[in-house]
Amino acid sequence: MHEVRGMIKITTIACLLVLAEIGVVHAEEAGAKSYVQASAEQGDALAQAKMGALYLLGRDGFEVDEQQAAGWMLKAAEQGLLEAEVVVAAMYDRGLGMPQDVKKATQWYEKAAAKGHGASLAILGKNEAPKGSVGFNYQAIRMRASKQIPNEYAKKILLKTNK
Repeated sequence: MHEVRGMIKITTIACLLVLAEIGVVHAEEAGAKSYVQASAEQGDALAQAKMGALYLLGRDGFEVDEQQAAGWMLKAAEQGLLEAEVVVAAMYDRGLGMPQDVKKATQWYEKAAAKGHGASLAILGKNEAPKGSVGFNYQAIRMRASKQIPNEYAKKILLKTNK
């Protein structure tokens, strides 16, 4: 009987420790989420891009919401964050979270290309091809890029830190 009570106490303590750890993890996630959101609302471009990425990918307690993602990414892009400019361009190309608008997409790719962004240069057909190289179908490249860029760049944005 004494051994059973001892086992129950140990089991109870172990369960409480596990529950406490789960609570700490959720509190840390909530704290990180509220910190990013507060920074984004105060105008921090990287935090705005991270908010867009969280909505785009549906991570850390955020539901996938392409319109919210587009809105936050656009705010970051308007402040000149290169990755956000490229994501916004691709989102306009696809009509992902915003109306499809190839002209606006091109304008955003142009901004990124002006900063030397290689993929944007290629998408616009402005990269220098070596002599004798195979010609590219830039429209096909652009369409593939517009499908891959939002999620891939969103993942990169979430890993990025302020310098």
